[in-house]
This record gives sequence, structure tokens and C-alpha cells, in this order.
Amino acid sequence: MVGTPQTASDDRARGSSRDDRPGPATEAFLAHRNLLFTVAYEMLGSAADAEDVLQETWLRWAGVELGTVRDQRAYLVRITTRQALARLRTLGRRRESYVGPWLPEPLLTAPDVADDVELADSVSMAMLLVLETLTPTERAVFVLREVFDVEYDEIAEAVDKTPAAVRQIAHRARAHVAARRPRHVVSVAETRDALDAFQRAVETGDLQSLLDILAPDVVLLGDGGGVKQAVPRPVVGADKVARLLAAGLGKFADTASLRPAQVNGYPALILHLDGELDSVLALRIDDGLITGLYAVRNPEKLSHMARETTLRR
Repeated sequence: MVGTPQTASDDRARGSSRDDRPGPATEAFLAHRNLLFTVAYEMLGSAADAEDVLQETWLRWAGVELGTVRDQRAYLVRITTRQALARLRTLGRRRESYVGPWLPEPLLTAPDVADDVELADSVSMAMLLVLETLTPTERAVFVLREVFDVEYDEIAEAVDKTPAAVRQIAHRARAHVAARRPRHVVSVAETRDALDAFQRAVETGDLQSLLDILAPDVVLLGDGGGVKQAVPRPVVGADKVARLLAAGLGKFADTASLRPAQVNGYPALILHLDGELDSVLALRIDDGLITGLYAVRNPEKLSHMARETTLRR
């Protein structure tokens, strides 16, 4: 995890002056750290890998002659993008052997993330899954252009393409995402209403109430990573999903507790069993009905649920 970078042996690599005050390199990096984390996380869907990318970004940034840098934010974003692209290609091979469905790593997010509707939409579980269907370069271009409004010339430098090529990639990525993303950006209030109705139905075991809030073609995905039991493949259809949820939570009625939380910019549910964090359940909502349920149980993906993560554009 990247905090205040002070791991190298000499003053310049540490970015610190001899009286231990942060040097210019450290100050610049920390000023943009939350932005860089958000860029890396949206490209990778993994907070742990995003933290590793930030560490690699810092090591490269510490060796840069700052006097030659015209725009520090753009330069740091460029380094982060290149490191994230390299890692994304490696992750693609790793995920081919992943046990069961792969879901993004959920983040307990600060309330101000929800205030930025575009940012919240871009880090939602539903959107991150859509971004997974893009090629690494398409994902980088889409994230930088559509979420962070980076100029085409800067994106071209980050992905080693010409500006003309980047424009074509951006057009292709936008069309791809538009065909797969939720039909409209769902407000936090609308999501909370659906979540409240869903939670009441689950806690009471009311099958009809569950059917009322689930879309006919709802899809349930579970990610146990081969460590925790989870549905091995997508469960499709309101009746199947409702019965599975009612039966599954019914077995743990005496020890289970559900509580709402802000996850990836939107209201979600956290399941505790015997007081221990067991699962995070995020929703996708279209036209007032739940069309996607994403249950993350893999313990390796739940470490960022212990504290809020600050995301920035």
C-alpha cells in the first residue's frame, strides 16, 4: 500500500528534504494520489492491484527530473495508466484460471462519492463489469476520456497510440459500453428505495415481495474465488434467484445480519454471519427493478470494506 513514500535510501528518491519535510516529488504525488488510485482501480477492478500500481508509479516518479515536467497531474496519470495497462494484461491471464465468476473488488466509499453522479456511476459494480468486456487499451481510453476528461493528445501518449487512433478507439469503446451499461444513471435515492424493499423481502423471507422487486431476467453472480462457497455460474430469472436467496439466507436466519452501506458509490448490503463479515451484495437497477445482483464472498476481496476509500476525479 502506498502511503507517504519514504522507502528509497537517498533524499531524492524519497522525495524528502534532509529535515524530513516532504520534498516536491512527494508533495506532488500525494496531492494526486486519490486521483491516481481511482484511475488504476477503474482500469483494474481491484483495489489491491491498484495499490501495487501506485507503488510502481511512485518509484518511477521519484526518478523524474521535476524541472522537465510541464504538467505534473498529466505526467502522473500517464505513468499510472501505463503501469495499469501492463498489469491489466497480466490479470487477464490470471482471471482465465479464476474459480467461478470473477467480480470486482468492492470498496466502502465515502458519502461524497455519491454526490458526484458520474464518478459513482463509473465505479459502480455494474459499470466495472461492463468495462471488463473492453480490451485493455479500450478500457484505458474510455476511462481517461469519459471519466477523467483527459485530452486525446495526453491519452495518446499514455497508451502509445496516435491521437487519431485514440479517437477511433474512444468512439468504439463508447458504443460498446452504451450497449451494455444500465439504460440510465440511477439516483442514489432510487437505488436506496430498491435496496430497502429488497432487504425487507430477504429478511422476512417473503418470496412474493422478492419477485416484485426483481426484474424477470435478473442475473445473480457470486464470487467466492474458490475459497468460499458461491454460485458456480450465473443464476438467471426472478423465480430462480428469489428461491435461491430465500433458501440460502433462511438457513442462517439466527446468525445472519444485513446492513446497508455505501459501496462503490451506491447503497449496497453487507452480510455478517456470527458477527463476521461474510459478503457484500451490490445491485444493478433498471427502471426501478433489480436486474443484477453481485455477491462478493472471496475474503481476499473484502479487505477494503474495513475503512472508507477516497476516490477522486
